[in-house]
Amino acid sequence: MNRKTTLCSFLLACLAIPAIARAQTPQPPQTPLTSAKGTPLYIIQPNDVLSIYVYKEDKLSSKVTVRPDGRVSFPLIQDMQAEGLNPGQLKERIEGALKEYIDAPNVTVIVDAIQSYKIYVTGKVGKPGMIMTEKPINVLQALSVAGGFQEFARPNEIVIIRNSGEESALYKFNYPEVIKGNNFSQNMSLKSGDVVVVP
Repeated sequence: MNRKTTLCSFLLACLAIPAIARAQTPQPPQTPLTSAKGTPLYIIQPNDVLSIYVYKEDKLSSKVTVRPDGRVSFPLIQDMQAEGLNPGQLKERIEGALKEYIDAPNVTVIVDAIQSYKIYVTGKVGKPGMIMTEKPINVLQALSVAGGFQEFARPNEIVIIRNSGEESALYKFNYPEVIKGNNFSQNMSLKSGDVVVVP
C-alpha cells in the first residue's frame, strides 16, 4: 500500500467518525401526544383538579386545583406550569424538580375532576345557563341538557357563538334539518366557552 492510498484511507476514516458518533448519540425520549390506542391525551386546563402522588412520600402527595394562570402549587416545588401539558408531561416535570430533594422520585398525576369545560345555552330553552361536563358535547346534547325548547322558540334559527381571542365566529344550527338527517354536520362539537343561542 503506497503513501497516497494510506492517506486516502485515513481521511475516509476521519469523515466516518462524526457520522458514527451521531448515530450512536442517544436521543432524549419524546413524551407522546397520543395514547397507545392513538386517541389524543387529555390536556390540562385551568380549574382542573389534579391528584398528585409521590411514591413513599405521603406528606408530598396532595390534591391541587389548576389556578386561572395555569399553574399549580406543590410542596418543595412551589409553583409549576400545568396548563397545556398532559398528565405524563406534568409527571416528568415534577419528577425533574423533585430530584433536588428526593432520590429517584416516582410521581403519578391523575386528573381527578375536569372543571374547565363550560358551555352556555341561552334564550328560549327550559334551563338556560352554564353547562359543565367532563367531556365535550355537541349541540344536540347541549340542547337536551338545557331542557329542550320553550314555547314560541325558533329552533331553525339557533346560533352558536365562539370567541377565540379578539375574534368571534357565528355558526348556524337548524334543529329541524338536523333531526331529519339533513346537514348533520351542523351538530358540531362545542368548545369550552361556546354560547348556544335559541331565539
